[in-house]
Amino acid sequence: MLITLTTDFGLQDPYAGIMKGVIAGINPKAAVVDLTHGIPAQEIWPGALTLRHSIRYFPRGTIHVAVVDPGVGSARRPLLIECDGNYLIGPDNGLLSLAVGRQATLRIVHLSNSAYHLQPTGTTFHGRDIFAPVSAHLSLGVPLDAFGARAEDFVRLPFPEVVARGNEIIGEIIYADKFGNLFTNIAEHDLTGRPGGRYEIVLGKNRISGVAPNYAAARACDFVAVINSWGLLEIAVNRGSAQERSGAMIGDKVQLLGPS
Repeated sequence: MLITLTTDFGLQDPYAGIMKGVIAGINPKAAVVDLTHGIPAQEIWPGALTLRHSIRYFPRGTIHVAVVDPGVGSARRPLLIECDGNYLIGPDNGLLSLAVGRQATLRIVHLSNSAYHLQPTGTTFHGRDIFAPVSAHLSLGVPLDAFGARAEDFVRLPFPEVVARGNEIIGEIIYADKFGNLFTNIAEHDLTGRPGGRYEIVLGKNRISGVAPNYAAARACDFVAVINSWGLLEIAVNRGSAQERSGAMIGDKVQLLGPS
């Protein structure tokens, strides 16, 4: 059984390694993949987006553990969600919601059975004490209902809508990667049937002509817009950082203007 880990723990501290040690202590045969430990600290939205655009590349039945948990130890619930044959484990703070999407067939379990937690269970490190051990026991075949009571719902993050009117599309920046590339909420399908190569893309004072096939279509240090590996419109700088050059922040508007 495959288990992935997505956290904001970074690599300086031992937290991610401790989670892997807990899993190995319960199921030494479990294969563990570090999806990323580079989610910005306590930033739920980038973690949710990372999960959404990553889990499709793992085999059906994979257990995905995600820990970006500024409310650890509070009244927020620890959850296990079965969705389309895959399993998501983490805090009920919206982190899991974008990966689940609008799937109708779900099983949601509140991880309330302490028999599958480390003892004593602390209030500051549920990645170690709850999420890692539950994932290991699940990988050994423990049934979902053993982990706690069924739940009917979970916290969902609202995904910003794209506005299309006439020859104009308005979206916004939703993510910036380590290269300074700016991901928008405008998906490739939002441009279907529209003359993508003839759009002018506007971000603040910066204007980009058309959607290019790749980064190298622009000269070095010039802005370029592409459809990226997540299927989203991305604003980049060839051999540079679009985030630094533009000063753009998450939530800033992006405008696409087509021919009149």
